[in-house]
Amino acid sequence: MNVTDQIALVTGANRGIGRQFVLELLERGASKVYATARRPETLDFDDPRVVPLRLDLLDHESVVAAAAAAGDVSLLVNNAGITTGARLVTGELAEIRRELDTHFWGTLDVIRVFSPILAANGGGAVVNVLSALSWFAAPGAGAYAVAKAAEWNMTNAVRLELADQGTLVQGVHLGAADTDMMAGYDGPKVDPREVTRRALDGLSAGSIEVVVDDWTAMVKSSLAGDPALFYQQLA
Repeated sequence: MNVTDQIALVTGANRGIGRQFVLELLERGASKVYATARRPETLDFDDPRVVPLRLDLLDHESVVAAAAAAGDVSLLVNNAGITTGARLVTGELAEIRRELDTHFWGTLDVIRVFSPILAANGGGAVVNVLSALSWFAAPGAGAYAVAKAAEWNMTNAVRLELADQGTLVQGVHLGAADTDMMAGYDGPKVDPREVTRRALDGLSAGSIEVVVDDWTAMVKSSLAGDPALFYQQLA
């Protein structure tokens, strides 16, 4: 997919990678971008091609309402997410469920509601922003890792289910990005613009998976080996 003249919808567009997706889409010539957030008043784009919409992944009716307002979408970018820091054994179950409700059930809900729209508009594409933590777990990120692992394999499954309608489904994996969500992280961080550039370049090439940075590539390559070696290195 060449994004020039496409009509896109981006979830979680008020900051971080989501905001950068909107800017990159505009720069590449998208004709319209629906920028969504739980609180659309926080969106501050100064471009007539941007249409702000309310969309909350935990509110099915808001997803349905967004779809009703955006029936011309040909590119869906599922970026919205949270991180609670909940531990699986000792953390609050409500927080663990909130991570899964957001990343897995919420993202799946958006895909289910928008897939008929994509089909009606020629198939289009879905981009799911995933994580290196789809493939490993780290202390303090147990709930997030489980939720992203579920979202990753959901991405694989819906790719197969949407193939007959001509919809390309892409998963984008990255380590830490330089965003508000990762403000307390001291390690290397990826520029959000690099994430969006690689994702959209991948769409142009028909790529179903984009691995953004070297750390994530290393994590993926480790899956073929003994996990003990990887976790020893992580420790």
